[in-house]
Amino acid sequence: MSAIEKTLVLVKPDGVKKHICGEVISRFERKGLEVEAIKMIQVPEELAKKHYEEHEGKGFFKDLIAFITSGPVLVMVIKGENAVAAVRQINGATDPLKAVPGSIRGDFATSIDENVVHASDAPETAEREIGLWFPELKK
Repeated sequence: MSAIEKTLVLVKPDGVKKHICGEVISRFERKGLEVEAIKMIQVPEELAKKHYEEHEGKGFFKDLIAFITSGPVLVMVIKGENAVAAVRQINGATDPLKAVPGSIRGDFATSIDENVVHASDAPETAEREIGLWFPELKK
């Protein structure tokens, strides 16, 4: 039996501007995953820095923070069987030029800097990220 997991998904400002939030949600739902929580927010800089803290000190950190805070972001908790791996498969490779056609990034993204979506990379990461973005869901 596979594990029921939760994962965090962000539709980044470029995805929101492209008006593909509904398409992104549909792809997860068609896979049999469930949207457990959802909200649209303008990301505060402090939250962005906490979310991307493992990249602090790297050359691209400031640009990353500037991008994620540049416009509204759709934030979701996605739940289901093997949700972490399933969502990452649906999203496609981080570099959209390596993402397969049919994946979200393969279909909608053109650069690694603006690649439409974010998803947690492991169940432990998902737990940390969900706690940051949805503190009201903490037990």
